[in-house]
Amino acid sequence: MLALLFNERILKMTEVRKIKPKHRTKGYEDSYLGGWDKNGVIYSRLFSIAEDKVSTYVSGSDHELVRTIIKSVKEISGGRVPEQGDFLPNGFEDEEARILCDSDLLRYVLYRYRYNIFPLIKELGDYPPCVQIEPTSVCNFRCVMCYQVDKSFSDKSHGHMGMMELDLYKKVIDELEGNVEAITLASRGEPLLHPQIKDMLAYTGQKFLGFKLNTNASLLTEDMCHSILQSGLKTLVFSIDAADKETYEKIRVNGKFDVIDRNVNRFDKIKREEYSDSTLQTKVSGVMLSKADQSLNEMVVFWKDRVDDVAFVHYNPWESAYANEVNDLIVPCTELWRRLFVWQDGRVNPCDYDYKTTIFSEQQPNALNNTIKEIWKSPVYEELRKKHLNSQRVTVEPCKRCVSS
Repeated sequence: MLALLFNERILKMTEVRKIKPKHRTKGYEDSYLGGWDKNGVIYSRLFSIAEDKVSTYVSGSDHELVRTIIKSVKEISGGRVPEQGDFLPNGFEDEEARILCDSDLLRYVLYRYRYNIFPLIKELGDYPPCVQIEPTSVCNFRCVMCYQVDKSFSDKSHGHMGMMELDLYKKVIDELEGNVEAITLASRGEPLLHPQIKDMLAYTGQKFLGFKLNTNASLLTEDMCHSILQSGLKTLVFSIDAADKETYEKIRVNGKFDVIDRNVNRFDKIKREEYSDSTLQTKVSGVMLSKADQSLNEMVVFWKDRVDDVAFVHYNPWESAYANEVNDLIVPCTELWRRLFVWQDGRVNPCDYDYKTTIFSEQQPNALNNTIKEIWKSPVYEELRKKHLNSQRVTVEPCKRCVSS
């Protein structure tokens, strides 16, 4: 029976994984809300914010950065062609910013500029623009493109599985409040499996402009929906890759399409009927594995009435990170200037392509004993950045097998 199930899973993998990328760019491959518009909400509002407001709301080096951003906004609005280093907000960012007051808008712009532009120009702030916190590395799915299919990772005997202690979570949140705007609860596991996830959501509350949670939506009970909607969460992402049962269940192994459809319906209904003033943004986001089997248009038609955005992300062979062929990519990975991952056990990693934490040894700084600021600018992190900048990512495992830039 076990052999039969294993062979069935392999068959599902080969049926739907039809894209083999030689290079993968960050961000969304395609999105319902579309790309940059110079007449969008953020650009229009930045254009109208007076200098005295900028001086009141922002100080120090942030003030100079905001002035530089607004100057480029006015130049682009006047006809200048956008260049690298210009802030070009997309449709989803415009939607997030629509409800912000002027002071929070400037905070939001600074956060999105650091998130989008710093990695391109290799600017390093005191903190990462985004910190991704993993409440748990355990997952109830075995998606064909995910590292959970690697039993050397997901088998409990190998020591990678666990739940983050609430005290550690609070320690990280306490440090990041006021220093980082983007907090995402997600990584190698399903966040809603954590028995204290409601406490984590409540503790984080309104502390961050970019507070996001990714979920496979399998555990969205009525009670969980209320906890999320009461928490101050800004963005809820449903990880769903298809608009039909057959394709979905080939990709999201152990997932049941009818259950996911029902749960998304439930969340949307509760949000509309009981939290009509909620500003939480919802998104269906899938991984594009096969142009023949997955369609953004079909996804939009099926999901758009229940979520605010629908998108596909570029595929990277995460499920076989340590076995993929060594490639000839030499450009630095932008994640080294954009994001930091805090695993459930306190270990810290540059990305989740290295899902077994081989880049940094167990003796390196971790969130249990060090601050995020210390880790972000630690010698081991700086050495990794130098290798990438000097076209030496081929010397780093598994960076040399990753197709992301």
